[in-house]
Amino acid sequence: MASALILIDIQHGFDDPCWGARNNPGAEENAARLLAAWRKAAAPICHIRHISVEPGSPLVGDGAAFKADVAPQGHEPIFEKHVNSAFIGTELEDHLTHASVGDLVICGLTTPHCVSTTARMAANLGFAVRLAHDACAAFAANASTDWSPGMTPLDPQVIHDSAISHLHGEFARAMATDAILTEGP
Repeated sequence: MASALILIDIQHGFDDPCWGARNNPGAEENAARLLAAWRKAAAPICHIRHISVEPGSPLVGDGAAFKADVAPQGHEPIFEKHVNSAFIGTELEDHLTHASVGDLVICGLTTPHCVSTTARMAANLGFAVRLAHDACAAFAANASTDWSPGMTPLDPQVIHDSAISHLHGEFARAMATDAILTEGP
């Protein structure tokens, strides 16, 4: 079975200051390294783009554009979504099934939302998932700003680490980009 690289929502809209502080400023660079390896191996690649339906979201118009380092080339498929999971409202599952893909490498933005939701759903659909934890990132805005009394807002690194911790072992193998590149597509 083939191994597909799934790049989730690596879009210009995540450069908007509304997201607040973020962890892992090298996430896009690591995603680009994975993309280069998958292209070199002619392995399956899927680009996921979030088109927001929320008023005022930075993930529309120019903000919906892919960042240059990971922009699709040639016939690499693009799946557009409006919710957290790349499988809901898209043809991603059918595409992967028809391409005989059994293993996914997932990376992108943001770790606790679209990356986590897609990884969980992929595992539940029967895909083996390798999660490139250092090719993902979280933002301060990923934490609720409407906290109940006694709750403390979380730092983006804590949000990221917590999301990865919840996925590893149950839904995915969390791995560094270098380890994934060693295993290959």
